[in-house]
Amino acid sequence: MFYLNVWITVKDPANVEKVGKLLASQVPLTRAEPGCVRFEVYHSQADARRYLLVECWNQKSDWETHRQAKAFTEIYAPQVLPLVDREPHISTLVE
Repeated sequence: MFYLNVWITVKDPANVEKVGKLLASQVPLTRAEPGCVRFEVYHSQADARRYLLVECWNQKSDWETHRQAKAFTEIYAPQVLPLVDREPHISTLVE
């Protein structure tokens, strides 16, 4: 499995709702992609400007393919990334 958690912080508080809607529109597209085991977006209650993306892919190559798919190329990269700072964490599941 390939795990990735990404903290994103909206630069301008005026864009928090917009970013949330964009991320929500990305969820069903990403979940339908081959190799996607889990894709969830959480909105922090401690800091309204922060979102957490929790991703699990069958393998790293599935995630790499995701970066060429519609959810990434039409929503995340062009519309979300310019509005946020991101802190990605490739992770290992502790069991």
